Amino acid sequence: MKKSENSIKAILASAMAEGPINYARYIEIVLYSPDIAYYTSLRDRVGRNQQSDFYTAESLGPVFAECVIAAACNLLGGECLPAHFSFVEIAAEPDAGLLQSVPHPFKDHYILRQGETLQVSGQSVVFANEWLDALPFHRLCFHQGQWRECGVSITQYGELHECFLPEISPEVKAIHERLPSESEEGYRLDLPLAAEAYLRALLAHNWTGVLMLFDYGQRWDALLHDLPQGTARTYYRHKQGDNLLTNPGERDITCDIIWDPLEVISKEAGFADVCVQRQESFLMHHAQEPIARIMQAHAGQFSPQRQTLMELLHPGNLGHRFQVLSGKRLQAADSATKKS
Repeated sequence: MKKSENSIKAILASAMAEGPINYARYIEIVLYSPDIAYYTSLRDRVGRNQQSDFYTAESLGPVFAECVIAAACNLLGGECLPAHFSFVEIAAEPDAGLLQSVPHPFKDHYILRQGETLQVSGQSVVFANEWLDALPFHRLCFHQGQWRECGVSITQYGELHECFLPEISPEVKAIHERLPSESEEGYRLDLPLAAEAYLRALLAHNWTGVLMLFDYGQRWDALLHDLPQGTARTYYRHKQGDNLLTNPGERDITCDIIWDPLEVISKEAGFADVCVQRQESFLMHHAQEPIARIMQAHAGQFSPQRQTLMELLHPGNLGHRFQVLSGKRLQAADSATKKS
């Protein structure tokens, strides 16, 4: 057992001293405990080497950055000059950033790293890639005619087990009306409620501009009827697993976000033209210039840029699996204005 796992197990044992904890708390501990958890310790997480666990569109190189820049400019439209806007990136990997190695037309570029306050102001283009799916989530199971919340317990020997909690968490109670009264016995729901809370916090600030969130997710109806095992999974050395309790702190834990409430939150915050598109559709619609340039420059031949573009766009790669939530706010939301 690794030292980091020993430390994580000690934190978990302390958290469960008076009984089981919900999955959101468990995931918060194993992913975000300072210095020793999966996202806070020094490790190779992202990339295609054998020591990393997964790769992202951003890790593929500058082609993705060029497409995102073009999409942001397209969404701003002719009436808004990019030079008047800051480009804000949320939750980039340590020592990494989308625009660090490519020229861009924006006023400046700054990154809100993991754990930093979601403070955005002025005129901004706000971008995130696989941010919301990395936040804690709750897990429910339909059992004997009702929805029960699943939690995690620990034995005196340090073994972790899934169990039913005696009561549903307050966060789940707050959205209980969304849940169907009937479902299949054993049907699982993984609810990324922290994603909704974080998006509300981000959009509550008094800023105007463009929002672009790249991630993988589901529609609510599909989550309720087409995914009986839920969407939670782990990643370790580029292999997907379904046991969330194995080697806590040593592997990524994630689940699909739910787009429907995120769209509602964006519209309520004053964003217009809010929509969710597949990544391939979003880039083909909003980043035509760099796509056409790369395809024409390397027509009929193999090139790393063309190969990267195919990974971003092809439905068999990242193009279909990922989606983009986008919108535009030209005036600050009333709620944000009142708070400022």
